[in-house]
Amino acid sequence: MSETTVVAPVRARGAVSALFLLNGATFASMVPRYPEVKAGLELSGTAFGAAVAAAPVGSILAGLVTGALLRRWRSGQLAVWGSALLAADVVLVGVAGQWWALAGVLLLCGMLDAVVDVSMNAHGLRVQRRYGRSIVNSFHALWSIGAIVGGLLGSLAAGLAVPVAVHLAITGAATAGAALVARRFLLPGPDDAEREESARPAGRRLLPGPAALRPLVLLGLLCASAALIEDTAASWGAVYLRGDLGAAPALAGLVFVALQSTQAVGRLFGDRLVNRFGARAVARSGAVLVVVGVGGALLWPSVPGTVLGFALAGFGVATVIPAGFNAADDVPGLSAGVGLTAVGWVYRVGLLAGPPVVGVLADAAGLRFGLLVVPAVAVLMLLLAGRLPARRT
Repeated sequence: MSETTVVAPVRARGAVSALFLLNGATFASMVPRYPEVKAGLELSGTAFGAAVAAAPVGSILAGLVTGALLRRWRSGQLAVWGSALLAADVVLVGVAGQWWALAGVLLLCGMLDAVVDVSMNAHGLRVQRRYGRSIVNSFHALWSIGAIVGGLLGSLAAGLAVPVAVHLAITGAATAGAALVARRFLLPGPDDAEREESARPAGRRLLPGPAALRPLVLLGLLCASAALIEDTAASWGAVYLRGDLGAAPALAGLVFVALQSTQAVGRLFGDRLVNRFGARAVARSGAVLVVVGVGGALLWPSVPGTVLGFALAGFGVATVIPAGFNAADDVPGLSAGVGLTAVGWVYRVGLLAGPPVVGVLADAAGLRFGLLVVPAVAVLMLLLAGRLPARRT
């Protein structure tokens, strides 16, 4: 490599950080306005749930073509323009006048978010290769912080009775503008530019072959395990606190907030831990934290214990998805972004199974029993962590 190649690209790191922050805030700012959207369209719970479910369906559909898009347009350009289009699409949520329009907007939301997710991770890993050490967790920490900030701003707008369309238009314009500014600071050249010559694929393979497919599926399941733990806190935490433990309404959201907050902190410090101990050891230790924290909370149920247990789970899952994406990007013989696309698709498909499984178990034996899915998935995460590198060389 030339001397200019190994210089740490601080500006590119700042630009990728901004894209992660914006991505976390974009969708989160919309979620607090869902009750008003539902009421404005006079939708039943079933109809609204079906419309919201269009987003993950869109992300799965887009996952099938993201690798080809990365071959046509480089990761940086795809991340920027995808972010701008996603911001514009979110604005349409505020003006959708029919159920089918809302479902279509959210379907496109999910598709664009999947493309942005893979492309900004691919570009972030390019920057990481320039640094020669793990920095990818810092990007995901900013995504978590963006989600928290976006959710708070959305709640503030709702509290101030700002019309949904006005709130989302302002948010969308600011997000799109910031993404376009970040464009000028991203790395130039092809996405394989930072790889050693021997690590670059000989052909233009867009689909993983048999040798690469197994590790990518296992890495996808590893990421799905971490995502399921996070999603369970979001989907069922408030229901469990209020319905099973009798928590006051003001405390109902503490499970989700606790996990998101500790996950953000864990990602801020995650790169130091990964650089010192390796991604595998950190992920395995995190899985143990989840089993101890949530398992203990379910054995001895209480509101403080449950909040603390899921807070420990936030630390436990903090580095897993960044590490899984990093390992997927290092699978040899694949074009840039193909490994990330495959892992992202597997983990998004796996994520769909979580809420229904917990719901079925809850109906059969109570939600406390259904939440045993979390420590069970953590055990799976412990086993699959062996797919991660032991130590970065």
